[in-house]
Amino acid sequence: MRDHWRATENGSHLRRDVTFREDECQVSKRGPAQVLATLRNLALGLYELEKDRGRTTTPHFKSWCRKMTASTALRLICRT
Repeated sequence: MRDHWRATENGSHLRRDVTFREDECQVSKRGPAQVLATLRNLALGLYELEKDRGRTTTPHFKSWCRKMTASTALRLICRT
């Protein structure tokens, strides 16, 4: 059980907290919080997909996010 939680915490949770500062987010209403979580998960998914397909040369998620723009993200979504 601990290994499962450790893998989860060190995987997407750590990246979401470090890159997006999710723990510092002040959004308290359920609807907007779910939208933000969905967008964060979408960004993680896009990065993993691009990395697996060899389409990104950026080795780290945080630096990939800094380069990402809304128009680039939409192109990635439509291409996938």
